[in-house]
Amino acid sequence: MLLKIKLLKWSAGLPVAMLNEQTAEKIGIHPRDTLSIKTLSKFPKEIVAVVDVIKDLVGKEEIAISSELKKNLGVKVGEKVEVNMAIPSISMNFIKKKFNNKSLKKKEIGAIIRDIVNNSLSDSEIALFVSAIDKYGMNMKEIIYLIKAIQKTGAQLKFRNKFVVDKHSIGGVPGNRTTPIVVSICAAAGLIVPKNSSRAITSAAGTADVIETIARVEFSIKEVKKIVKKTNACMIWGGSIKMVPADSKIIRIERSLGLDPGAQLLASIMSKKLAMGSKYILIDIPYGKNAKVDKKEALRLKRKFVQLGKYFKKNLKCILTDGSQPIGFGIGPVLELEDIIKILDPKEKGPSDLEKKSLLLAGKLFEMTKKAEKGKGIKMAEEILYSGKAFLKFNEIIKAQGGSLKRLKKAKFTRDIKVKKSGTIIEINNIKINSLAKEAGCPVDKSAGIYLHRHVGDKIKKGNKIITIHAETLSRLNHATRYYKIIKPIKIK
Repeated sequence: MLLKIKLLKWSAGLPVAMLNEQTAEKIGIHPRDTLSIKTLSKFPKEIVAVVDVIKDLVGKEEIAISSELKKNLGVKVGEKVEVNMAIPSISMNFIKKKFNNKSLKKKEIGAIIRDIVNNSLSDSEIALFVSAIDKYGMNMKEIIYLIKAIQKTGAQLKFRNKFVVDKHSIGGVPGNRTTPIVVSICAAAGLIVPKNSSRAITSAAGTADVIETIARVEFSIKEVKKIVKKTNACMIWGGSIKMVPADSKIIRIERSLGLDPGAQLLASIMSKKLAMGSKYILIDIPYGKNAKVDKKEALRLKRKFVQLGKYFKKNLKCILTDGSQPIGFGIGPVLELEDIIKILDPKEKGPSDLEKKSLLLAGKLFEMTKKAEKGKGIKMAEEILYSGKAFLKFNEIIKAQGGSLKRLKKAKFTRDIKVKKSGTIIEINNIKINSLAKEAGCPVDKSAGIYLHRHVGDKIKKGNKIITIHAETLSRLNHATRYYKIIKPIKIK
């Protein structure tokens, strides 16, 4: 069926089209189905979109499209396009195969990833794929196929400098925001650190969420190269440069499901590092009670990462760290950034645990690149941090990304939670603390979150503050307060 393009000025975040209900009935389309939109040009473009069906606003001879679709198709308002029901994707058969606990071949994984990028699979179908990986895992061959497929579908960055480094954490520990500190220290020493970060998946904030409180994180590849050339580094959201578009879509589904399968975690991290042209890669694997993994699983992940590093000819090392409790004081984009600034600024005093870990990671990268002799990396990192050079570099990167520390905005509402008995803190549950921060509004409300006044092992007296809840609305604040009383994330003995 030929329909005229109508542009509705809205951004859906994914390819979405709207049809009049009579037109939809004529084609045989139901709400949330997928349809094919094909241009009539000499070199036609075709894209699959999710359909919304409405009574009015769109005429019987029209198809309304989102700004994403207009950009991808390169069409004008009033231009005719061919609209049909989308042909069911063959990759759905491969997803079902995985759900039957069978290994997938290279071509099968490639087909699934291509269909995810082309929007030929619905959210529910992608969710089935994520669930199958979570339930049955993947062998090393499948993981390599998955990495190559994800990397292949996106853009690539290459840097001539041989000292291109990256550090990545598998996540799961609230407040573990070492990346901006490590990036600033390493870039100040002359290393190239093109940091491509994710938004939060299972945590209250990702590095991209934190940096976005004061600067842009979405750029074109041309802009990224310019920022890195000027400052030696960047801290961006990878989804904006379409470097690993399949990964961004999968992460969005993982976030909605609250899942982070091990195989996808490996593929996600490695595909990003390969796409950014990283030559030296340091993987932080926090483990322990309430962390994503226990020590046994951490060691297993380490072996797999090292194996993948060798396969892709990268200088890759893993470091196992304590993930049994939150790190730093702030949990949530703005609160975590405040911790970062207090550590970077020599005039301030930040959380010692976050500072110590950041110095350890930066020191390890200095030793990997031979910038420092073995055992002397931490000392070099300390000199750069305490001299203020890292803070100058951080501000330089933020400025290059169109930002300023003056943009930092605190929450409108706060409430102190005080303890009802004296004792020693014996546990702070990472999972519960993350969920509490989300209930307060993280990561959507940038200033929302939790401020921890104490850590495990600290003694506390009756009436002392244990946490402060930050929220953008009073209703969120009240909701988070009630939630805290229900889940009891902190144990005192």
